[in-house]
Amino acid sequence: MYLHLPYRLALYLPMVSPTGAIPVSGEFRQMLRLWSVFLILAVPAAGTASVQASPSQTSESVISLREHQIWKTPKRAAEFRDVPHVSAKARCEDTRPPQALTTPDPLLVPAGAELMVKVSFIVGTDGRVHSPLILQSSGPVGDRNILRTVRTWRYRPATCNGVPTEAEGKIEFSRR
Repeated sequence: MYLHLPYRLALYLPMVSPTGAIPVSGEFRQMLRLWSVFLILAVPAAGTASVQASPSQTSESVISLREHQIWKTPKRAAEFRDVPHVSAKARCEDTRPPQALTTPDPLLVPAGAELMVKVSFIVGTDGRVHSPLILQSSGPVGDRNILRTVRTWRYRPATCNGVPTEAEGKIEFSRR
């Protein structure tokens, strides 16, 4: 039996014939078979071996804890006031504050810290949020997420004697 090598490699080996063939002994053939069997059995076994770690060290528990912190529902405290207009009547006999229709919770960032964000906004006569303004900040990324979410909120507008009017709203988000 001969083991054939590429021509370039054959030039550098002293016991190689000009055709690139190396004479192979019976011992060498047997060793090749043993190594091939070893590789066939050992490599898959090494790939499936696992190391047991304590639950506090697993990445899954760290990830689930992090997700719990991020997706924790923020606490809310809201208050509304009428927006005074020059042309409006002096007093409304029957006033009703805006009623929330859709107000999804914003994603509070950064996740690890206790934070409080205060936002002021106007609920228009169309029930949409106008001019949201951060009164107390949590940082640029968190403020951007909160403002983006607050702009999507929809309300049934406040009324003055049954007529829709604008109302100022203030809301406080906190993670406690």
